[in-house]
Amino acid sequence: MQTHVAGSQEASFDSTSANQATTQRSSTSIRQTSFAGIISECSSMQKVFSVVEKVARTDTTVLVLGESGTGKELIARAVHKLSGRTGKLVPVNCGAIPEEILESELFGHEKGSFTGAINSKIGRFQLADNGTIFLDEIGEMSPKLQVKLLRVLQERKVEPVGSTRTIDINVRVIAATNKDLKEEVKAGRFREDLFYRLQVVPIELPALRARGNDIEILVEHFMARACGNLSKPVVEFSPEAMKTMQSYPWPGNVRELENLIERLAILADTDRLLPQDLPDYLRGQQNACEIIELGEDLPSQGVDFNDLVEKFETRLISMALSKTNWNKKAAARLLHLNRTTLVEKIKKKGLAEKIEVTVEDDRDDAAPAMMSGLFRLNE
Repeated sequence: MQTHVAGSQEASFDSTSANQATTQRSSTSIRQTSFAGIISECSSMQKVFSVVEKVARTDTTVLVLGESGTGKELIARAVHKLSGRTGKLVPVNCGAIPEEILESELFGHEKGSFTGAINSKIGRFQLADNGTIFLDEIGEMSPKLQVKLLRVLQERKVEPVGSTRTIDINVRVIAATNKDLKEEVKAGRFREDLFYRLQVVPIELPALRARGNDIEILVEHFMARACGNLSKPVVEFSPEAMKTMQSYPWPGNVRELENLIERLAILADTDRLLPQDLPDYLRGQQNACEIIELGEDLPSQGVDFNDLVEKFETRLISMALSKTNWNKKAAARLLHLNRTTLVEKIKKKGLAEKIEVTVEDDRDDAAPAMMSGLFRLNE
């Protein structure tokens, strides 16, 4: 599911005056914190918006960086929207299209140029003429296509597969990745010259957990929109439930938050959510945080030692997996554990199948690392 945080259209449904007032306050807040359809009031995102405004009306190539689910395509759409370009924004998920097909998708092909090419085809670069092409998951592109893309960026011409003719194009290129391309260059998986061509203006998006009060703003926005779509009164969060939402690290970022709010809106039986109405893994994260914050004195009623140790261990493993995009070898290094030891702990806690679950095709990062809201902690 693609993350959309565009300024919500105020939904019309029968409700009490209190709910209508809540919706009105929420809509007003969203209008005050929305930039080109992206909702935020944190300082780091305001800096991003400033860069977007400055770069939009140029032809400069932009590289958008950030974790899965942070809204990289939304930034690309904002740049295109503010650019004044007359052509379309054409998105391409470089990680979801096989290499042998991606070349044809990007540059087009001539009839008979390969088996199955029964007709000529116009490539995405030509479709984006006078507009913008958004190359998502650019870090997944093969070395062969990296060479061809570099030539396109240098010459502003494309050559369809099986053709000897070149076609002039006027296309703004925006690329995005959740990978560290500098590390990919060092590892020899990404061309250094292409990297510098792409990152003329880099825009790095902060993770949702680093955006302060944005979690509350987005919760209210997504809930108002979801309830509007369901033609039901807006469901509110109690202060305790909101605190739980804010204490969770959101490894899937805005996309994970949006998906969860939609689920809560559908399943809510009341117009006010309490902590016990939230998924166990959210409350598990909060409990794990409480373990870290234990003072020198134990509570008078005592504690369950084994339970606390189990939750703390689960919390540490989940943090390491989240930080390494669920790469078990890298997570083991962070925890100073043998990989086999970590794998056994993951299996013992029943986390293995949760880690390997992937969400439905997302443009913003369809790699195994994107398990977002389906990740659960065992309590």
